[in-house]
Amino acid sequence: MLAQLGQSIDGFIASRTGDAEYVTGDADREHLHRLRALVDAVVVGAATVAADDARLTVRAVPGDNPVRVVLDPRGVLPQDTATLTDGAAATLWVVGPEVEVPDGLADHVEVVRWEDDGPMAPHQVLDLLAARGLTRVLVEGGGRLVSAFVEAGAVDRLFLTTAPVLIGDGVPGLRVGGTDRLADALRPAARRWVLGEDVVTEFVLRDGAPEGGATGRGVTSRPPLRSVGHVPAEDEQVHVVDPDPQGA
Repeated sequence: MLAQLGQSIDGFIASRTGDAEYVTGDADREHLHRLRALVDAVVVGAATVAADDARLTVRAVPGDNPVRVVLDPRGVLPQDTATLTDGAAATLWVVGPEVEVPDGLADHVEVVRWEDDGPMAPHQVLDLLAARGLTRVLVEGGGRLVSAFVEAGAVDRLFLTTAPVLIGDGVPGLRVGGTDRLADALRPAARRWVLGEDVVTEFVLRDGAPEGGATGRGVTSRPPLRSVGHVPAEDEQVHVVDPDPQGA
């Protein structure tokens, strides 16, 4: 399972008014579309979709659109949002037990009623998708959702892009549980590279990611997860972060 998040260098994904256009640059957005083209489903929170009217499709690179999975426990997704109206890709709208769903939704939208009143736990969400044959999943926002999947140990690879901008106060990006000692902090194997003015860090959080096979939409030709994302050119400098550094 993959996760992606773009944030300022001081850790915010939007200003305090919610403005997020755009934290990272064009090259990072192309990279995000490439990730979408490699998965069966892309998972986002309803508040993120509502704020940006995100289409969650593949437009910058060749490839098929993933199934769009919108987690909406409180029913905040506007009825005129692109994910519910554009017909560009299948949309799975996952709502809480008390949410009133309007009649006459477009044919590309399937409503799934979450049975519990509590939060939509990451592993339960993945089980729900796996039952539909959607096994290659990308979680891309917002910050609380990506953080929850990382905290739950559900993410194989995290692509965290940092932009050279200081927002100062705003919507937080990645947040994980703190530790009293730096020696106990999460320090996974990682590599990083430059995309335009931004820097992407790819964290390997779990081993044993699936290496191909059929997907829930009958596609068998998607690349293995080891080839996900940007592949640096031969003359491009790639910095590999030692997961167990010695010294400062």
